[in-house]
Amino acid sequence: MRTDERELRNPAYTHTEEPDEPTAGHPPTRTWDLLGWTRKHLFSSIPNTILTLLCLYLLWLAIPPVVDWALLSAVWSSDTADACKVEGAGACWAFVEQKHRFILFGLYPFGEQWRPMVAVVLFIGLIAGSCWPGFWNKGLLAAWAVGLTVCGILMWGGVFGLTYVENSQWGGVPLTLILSVVGIVAAMPLAVLLALGRRSDLPAIKTVCVTFIELIRGVPLISVLFMASIMFPLFMPEGVTVDKLLRAVAGITLFTSAYLAEAIRGGLQSLPQGQYEAADSLGLNYWQKTRLIILPQALRIVIPPLVNQFISTFKDTSLVIIIGLYDLLTTAKTALADPEWRQFYAESYIFAAALYFCFAFFMSRYSQYLERRLNTGTRR
Repeated sequence: MRTDERELRNPAYTHTEEPDEPTAGHPPTRTWDLLGWTRKHLFSSIPNTILTLLCLYLLWLAIPPVVDWALLSAVWSSDTADACKVEGAGACWAFVEQKHRFILFGLYPFGEQWRPMVAVVLFIGLIAGSCWPGFWNKGLLAAWAVGLTVCGILMWGGVFGLTYVENSQWGGVPLTLILSVVGIVAAMPLAVLLALGRRSDLPAIKTVCVTFIELIRGVPLISVLFMASIMFPLFMPEGVTVDKLLRAVAGITLFTSAYLAEAIRGGLQSLPQGQYEAADSLGLNYWQKTRLIILPQALRIVIPPLVNQFISTFKDTSLVIIIGLYDLLTTAKTALADPEWRQFYAESYIFAAALYFCFAFFMSRYSQYLERRLNTGTRR
């Protein structure tokens, strides 16, 4: 018989006995002992037992009222707010029913909102396809090029009989996705160059990269957006203007690239010197060594901080309100301007928070999957 090392480390797992000659194609099975896990993690000592019972009591006090407010006594559909104002009424999800199109699509013309809806579905489809390893080939770049072109045609219009819609009328989920995804995609190659430049032996390149990174990281994003929106046009020649959405994307890109560069630099510094020496021994030049050996390992190491910055960038798009763009959080807040529904602010913010959570949770879980997949060859 063999002793399972996991059983020795964690008594919550029980070992199933195996024959001396295991059956081909049938690996040894493990069963999870709920009672053992509970005893070890929740009732292992008197203090832990007291804390567990206290937490259970607090959950018992908190969960039933929340469930009753959010589900059982909630008003799910109503044309007016009167049904939500009666005594004993819970959450007024009728507010979301009445205002969801404005929250999702902002000031986009009501009769044309099918266009941003199709664009969002196509955008999410491209992101989902990019996450599947089977699609990691040159065809993916072509799919993104075609997909972004179609999304642009749908959002702007002006061709194929579609009404032209200025990007100042964009808002909600489409604007949040555009700002975050385009900002992240554009910032990633710039961040790699900044990280490599900061570790360069050339003083001029290193000084420029260090100055840029420290300058951008030393100010909040709201200042960068303010400079891009208010100050930058003052330096342009008279009569020359830059689109407001483009300025917001540029500000988010520069800000994100500085933080990503520091994360990538950490990955480059964590690699053992032997990796560099092995690459030199193969006769590779600087760019071959960086592209084939150094950079792939460094990026694999820093997946968690990279994804953390991606999530932060996605949430920070709410700051574009200072330059007059209506992202998801701003449209949820603006929907409360209707006096009839103003008191139901909790439902509006919960709906927006649920959307933010879905995207952030997906990025978090996918990063864990990607980390496990890329670490397969390094496990011991």
